[in-house]
Amino acid sequence: MSILIDQNTKIIVQGLTGTEGSFHAQKCLDYGSQIVAGVTPGKGGSTHLGLPVFDTVKNAVKASDATVTMICVPHYMVCDAIMESAEAGLKLAVVVTEGIALRDLIFVKDFAKRLGMKIIGPNTPGIISSGQCKVGIMPDVMFKPGFIGLISRSGTLTYEAANQLSDANLGISTAVGIGGDAINGLGFIELLDEFENDDATQAILLIGEIGGSLEIQAAQYIKNHITKPVFVFIAGQSAPEGKRMGHAGAIISGNLEDAKTKMQYFKDNGAHIIDNLPHIGELIKAFFDGKNAKIANEL
Repeated sequence: MSILIDQNTKIIVQGLTGTEGSFHAQKCLDYGSQIVAGVTPGKGGSTHLGLPVFDTVKNAVKASDATVTMICVPHYMVCDAIMESAEAGLKLAVVVTEGIALRDLIFVKDFAKRLGMKIIGPNTPGIISSGQCKVGIMPDVMFKPGFIGLISRSGTLTYEAANQLSDANLGISTAVGIGGDAINGLGFIELLDEFENDDATQAILLIGEIGGSLEIQAAQYIKNHITKPVFVFIAGQSAPEGKRMGHAGAIISGNLEDAKTKMQYFKDNGAHIIDNLPHIGELIKAFFDGKNAKIANEL
């Protein structure tokens, strides 16, 4: 099993004929994802990458029975693209595009929720269920099938962690990048719950960052609702207060937003803390095989 997507998922790509849409759609196809159609207004009736192109999402869904969309349109078109997808009855939108105004995102997030569509992103590397399906821009070579569910605010650290877990023969069930913006679609809590209910996932790795309250909320949820082991790494441990570190949401502005405080909060709520990035795979493997008491005790 996996969460949200699998080998049977049918996908459309909004912005398929653009440079970014073409490149990443082809990579998803190469991985085995079932991309069944594209949407580019004004190009309906044509084909691209061997796929039919439609003027509207509604027509693409009607012709293909797709349930998921990958959105690769310019930032000024994203909100319309998300709302069109929700109105067409799609269940999940993976929004790769960044640079969306927060006010607009608040509106479309609520709009999609009311119509029953989940959003991953924006500004996300996407989602991958190892060996089954990829929707997004993740370099799939390091995502080997396994039993660790991965949730991350950082695209780059998602790849690093997946590579370590694969090298440790643990592998990934599903990995999700929630996006680095201050406001996003599915967050840690929703995805923790998805993994808790996934038979293929035996443990969860959560990669957070400084700034914002998502991690604090997730820690509280873990204590009360998650029975599987949860491992946590928080990026930005050396960041000075008030300094933005890469992502729009990664800036310390309150007492609970620095890395040290977040790590302690997770520990107090039952999670296993990893404070050294290069040791993620090593420490989680030690937890499961129990052969190295010294390393296991660090968790």
